Amino acid sequence: MPWTSIIITILLTTFTGWITNWVAIKMLFHPRNPVKILGITFHGVFPKNQQRIAEQLGKVVGKELLSFEEIEQKITNPENLQKLKPEIEAHIDNFLTHKLKDVFPMLSMFIGEKTITQLKDAFLSELEALFPILMKGYMAKLQKDLDLEKIVTEKVAAFSTEKLEFILMQITKNEFKFLEILGGVLGFIIGVVQVLANIYLH
Repeated sequence: MPWTSIIITILLTTFTGWITNWVAIKMLFHPRNPVKILGITFHGVFPKNQQRIAEQLGKVVGKELLSFEEIEQKITNPENLQKLKPEIEAHIDNFLTHKLKDVFPMLSMFIGEKTITQLKDAFLSELEALFPILMKGYMAKLQKDLDLEKIVTEKVAAFSTEKLEFILMQITKNEFKFLEILGGVLGFIIGVVQVLANIYLH
């Protein structure tokens, strides 16, 4: 088998393997709108299934990634109150020592440092008991008003096909490039096997 035929065969199979994968990747996004050729409708995989993808993504985000149960656990965690406690304590202290005099001048005359400390401790103690109850009530109301699954579904479904392609390409660019190269490598191997088979058979 002439060397030129060997080289051409290997180059052709390598190119075929690469171009096949390249076309397959492109067909994930193109054509963006349905196109009929010889009675067969061609439509990019992602544009064709955008609504279904949006619904599935909405379910994943709404139920798995951002479940209200997990958010509630995070928000009602006592550690959060402890982080806010210094600022809350400063506000209570400012109210009892300064603002109270403006609101109730006569009452403030009978309140000393010891009483202010006792009141502050009582307010903080009550707040520690009230905080999780308030947060749970707030989360229950938020869950009714905020449908994460619906929001994500509508957002993704409203993406233009160009934006959807851009987002997916940014995420999977390296993987797609690897598939193109892999197609070329497999084509090269097939070419070598074909050449060896021809030489062996002849």
